[in-house]
Amino acid sequence: MMERLHALLGGLPEFAWPWLWLAVPLPLLMALWPRPAGNGPALRVPWPPARLQATAAHRHGPWPRTLLLWLAWLCLCAAAARPQQLGDAVEPPRQTRQMMLAVDLSGSMSEGDMLLGGRVVDRLTAAKAVLADFLDRREGDSIGLLVFGQRAYALTPLTRDRASVREQLRDSVVGLAGRETALGDAIALAVKRLRGQPEGQRVLILLTDGVNTAGVVDPLKAAELARAEGVRVHTIAFGGNGGVSLFGMRLPGAEDPIDEDTLARIARDTGGRFFRARDTGELVGIYAELDRLEPVRSAGPALRPRLERYAWPLAAALLLGLLALAWPERRR
Repeated sequence: MMERLHALLGGLPEFAWPWLWLAVPLPLLMALWPRPAGNGPALRVPWPPARLQATAAHRHGPWPRTLLLWLAWLCLCAAAARPQQLGDAVEPPRQTRQMMLAVDLSGSMSEGDMLLGGRVVDRLTAAKAVLADFLDRREGDSIGLLVFGQRAYALTPLTRDRASVREQLRDSVVGLAGRETALGDAIALAVKRLRGQPEGQRVLILLTDGVNTAGVVDPLKAAELARAEGVRVHTIAFGGNGGVSLFGMRLPGAEDPIDEDTLARIARDTGGRFFRARDTGELVGIYAELDRLEPVRSAGPALRPRLERYAWPLAAALLLGLLALAWPERRR
């Protein structure tokens, strides 16, 4: 019941200057104000006194015209009091990030050394599952996806359509961009995509399980370019103790190499963070930490703007005044 009453009252106009309603009785007060007695010479007219009294009684014109003038005056007072109405709620814009995700699709990402849901999966499958959950939490961000192997390719531009990013990520397979790893090219392509975005919001998250073995841009040179363009690069070295297996047993010393030093330097030089994930649990924790480092700041409270409605009573006053002027005189 109270909600219905509040909704009803919320639709009614309010007045910014309600004290101007005190001007409503002014015409009546002016009519009742005593006139000073005249001392000038009397005017003689050739009409009988009865006709003069009748003329004085109808000096204000017919009553419909008087009513129209009073209504016009009420509308003028209403317009002067500035009627206002609350508009629809407007939510302030969120402070979001322009974020590129760079995912390694080189041959080593097919290594099956990750546990996901109690079963062994390859590194790319595990990374997809964690990234999908990360995307669900980035509501409001503009996110782009690029993949890299021997070359780097942008699969989606920066967009708020997280469903399309998730779909492209799901369809990505190992070897799609080649079997080698072009770290520098991936960083350079991400910087190119982020260059036109607002400063302070340009973020690259790069996930890889190897070392730079291809490409035309050196990773450290690409990091210098990212720093010059104000792009923060967070690097994630992802991979377990993979390598050659014999009858289901991992051979020691056969682990895939990961250039942790270069990844750490790239992150440090660009103002980002370096992370090392050896299983899906650590990877989940890393993306939770990235949520803290690159927060999606929620919008402030919704605001309802006040809309000025004085034009309505002002137009009504003008219309009533024109009708009063056009009303025919009473003839006697």
